[in-house]
Amino acid sequence: MILAFDSTAKIASVALMDGEKTIAEYSVDCGLTQSELLLPMAEHCLASVRADFSAVTALACTVGPGSFTGVRIGVATVKGLAFGKNVPCIEVSTLDALAENLRGLTGCFAAVMDARRAQVYNALFLSDGETLQRITPDRAISLDTLAEELKGYENRGIYLVGDGYEVAKKHLLSKGLSLCNTPKGLRLQSAASACAVARRMLDEGRTVTDREIFPSYLRLPQAERERLEREKNNIT
Repeated sequence: MILAFDSTAKIASVALMDGEKTIAEYSVDCGLTQSELLLPMAEHCLASVRADFSAVTALACTVGPGSFTGVRIGVATVKGLAFGKNVPCIEVSTLDALAENLRGLTGCFAAVMDARRAQVYNALFLSDGETLQRITPDRAISLDTLAEELKGYENRGIYLVGDGYEVAKKHLLSKGLSLCNTPKGLRLQSAASACAVARRMLDEGRTVTDREIFPSYLRLPQAERERLEREKNNIT
C-alpha cells in the first residue's frame, strides 16, 4: 500500500492506495496547522481499512512547490515515518498531482498555486481525456507571462486548478482569455491524486530514500530573501 500526504497549501490531505485503487482519503481545511493533523489523519485512514503502518510499502508526499512551511511539514512527516524502515519514498510534484485531479477532461490544464507578488507556481499540461502531457517544467511565473502563454491554447479549452485558482482566474479574464469552468471539487489539492502519480513513479522505479527526499521550493523562502536583501544593502 502507498500512503501519501499533501500539505503544500491550506488543506491537509492523506490518502491510502492499494494496488491501483484509492481505498481511503481524508482531507481537512479547518485552519489548524498540518503538523497537528497529518499523523492522526494517516492513523485514521489506516484504521478505517483495518491496517497499520506496517502494511505501508511506500510513502509519498507532494514536495512542492507550495507553502514553505507546509512543504517542510509533509517532507518531515515522510522522513520520520520512513526512518530506519527501508521503505521507498516518492517525491511528487504538487503541480503533477493537481493536474491529476482533472484526468478525464480534455484541454490545457494550468496548475496554479498562489506565490504572491502577482506570481503563481505553475506548470502546463495537455490532456486528450486519457493521457496527460506535461509541456512546461515547474516554475514561478508572473500572471502576465502566463496570460501570454495561454493565449496559444484557448482553442483547446483552458482549465485552472490549484489554490491560485481565484487570483489567476481574475487576472486571466481581465486579459481577455476564455476559461473553462473547473468543477469546484477538483480545484484544490488531493492526496488521492498524489497517490495516483506516486503509483506510476513507483512502477517506473522513481523512488528515493528517507535521507534523499527533499522539498522543492522553486524560489527562496521569504526570510531567506529578506536576509539576502539586507546583506546586499549593507554591501552597497
